[in-house]
Amino acid sequence: MMTLRPSQDRGYADHGWLRSFHSFSFAGYQDPRFVSWGNLRVINEDRVAPGTGFGPHGHRDMEIVSVVLSGRLGHRDSLGNGSTIGPGEVQRMSAGHGIRHSEHNHEADRETHFLQIWFLPDSPGGEPGYEQRAFDDVDRLGRLALLVSPDGAQGSVSMRADARLYGGLFNESHHSFNRYCTCCGNYH
Repeated sequence: MMTLRPSQDRGYADHGWLRSFHSFSFAGYQDPRFVSWGNLRVINEDRVAPGTGFGPHGHRDMEIVSVVLSGRLGHRDSLGNGSTIGPGEVQRMSAGHGIRHSEHNHEADRETHFLQIWFLPDSPGGEPGYEQRAFDDVDRLGRLALLVSPDGAQGSVSMRADARLYGGLFNESHHSFNRYCTCCGNYH
């Protein structure tokens, strides 16, 4: 059974430089009705102000997927990875037994709007890892495309969790999905 949860019913935090909607309990937002769904633990819709971001911080035992909707997000981690992700790109960071990273919007005049989605891994620990891939708009236009999977099927980003994440680009001519976000389950 699917439960539709209106976007405005999610948790919300405004830190000035960061506006964040939480689909599940996260940080200061706690709701025992919405803690997780299977191994899906976090879906945060974040908007990071220009020239700001998350300083270095640690994670462990989590598969963290970032999907940029608009703007650009810079990433640096303790494995030596440094990259920038933009619209159409998906990044997966396996925290494993522990990793530190930072994320910044280096744009001077444009916010970054992205989804950060966390999955519990199939087993705790393991080596941290990183993967990033660009997906052509043509492959996602009017249909769902596999973005993340346990085995990298169909050119998707791989992760160590039994889940599949799909995304698509829909407009007024593509059925009734024109405002429904398949990544976070909310209307935009």
